[in-house]
Amino acid sequence: MITRRAGRPAVPWSALAPATAGILLLAGCGAQVEEAPGQADAVTVQRCGEEVEYTTPQRAVVYEGGSADKLFSLGLTDHVHGYVMPPANPPVSESPWAAEYEEVEFLGDDLLNRELVVDAGADLVVAGWNSGFSDQRGITPEILDGLGIQSFMHTESCYNYPGHPERVTPFEGLYTDLERLGQIFGVEDRAEEVVAGLKERVEAVREQAPEGDPVPVFLYDSGTDQPFTAGSQVPPNDIIRFAGGENVFSGLDERWTQVSWESVVDASPEVIIILDYGDQPAEEKIEFLKSSPITAELPAVVDDAFFVLDYNEGISSPRNVDGLEKFADYLRERREEG
Repeated sequence: MITRRAGRPAVPWSALAPATAGILLLAGCGAQVEEAPGQADAVTVQRCGEEVEYTTPQRAVVYEGGSADKLFSLGLTDHVHGYVMPPANPPVSESPWAAEYEEVEFLGDDLLNRELVVDAGADLVVAGWNSGFSDQRGITPEILDGLGIQSFMHTESCYNYPGHPERVTPFEGLYTDLERLGQIFGVEDRAEEVVAGLKERVEAVREQAPEGDPVPVFLYDSGTDQPFTAGSQVPPNDIIRFAGGENVFSGLDERWTQVSWESVVDASPEVIIILDYGDQPAEEKIEFLKSSPITAELPAVVDDAFFVLDYNEGISSPRNVDGLEKFADYLRERREEG
């Protein structure tokens, strides 16, 4: 049995892979954003398939850890006014960019809303579609456009954004976001360097993936009557396949979605990834899977083959690559022990 929490590794800087250390060190120093005197020059950048004109933001508001981490990884802390962090999100003190969070304002622990953004004097809002931006809650890029507030949506979330569809694989969405944010803030070289470092780390994992048939893996987010899981359009799908596994629901052309317990049983997963976030600890989810007569006999449950993935390693974020490296290590150790 190998059960591992996928939080930030407690290792000294000297033990970090050079590329990893390089990216985290880059995050600690501010990027030099080039601006013309007075008003910044405008640039045109894609936003979910739509050409949008941006000027360099000075008071960005970010929603959830993935949005903040993308800007922090590019050295843009000075351009972030504050962040909104729902309580389910793990503590920001656990982030590789904990020091950067300390430098910006905590704006609230509720869902993103228009009043908060306006009150903060935001000139850019960074969030995902249906993960921050929402028609139902009256905060969409179109509404913000009408208020003169710029917005940026995670490319991974554009898959089901109405009217402006854009479809890329989840990790490609991460790279695309960093490159586009680099354009918006005028730090293209910095973005290119960060993306190159992430790609190098991903390629290193893929080269070391175990040989043989991919291990069937089920991601358990939540739910007792019906499980909530990852389809093909969210980062865990790429984490699983790059590490040498196969998401048992990769055939679902969805982002996060509900399935039936019967379909989980039919898939017979050998490993279960538990997505860990604040309002339901991973240990409770594991205990449910062990105690439920529906899932107690799954191969992964019988073997106690659970891997705990931090929430911010599962949503679109530079930390996706941290999660990938840890999960790949886990699969290799299981293969060696088996």
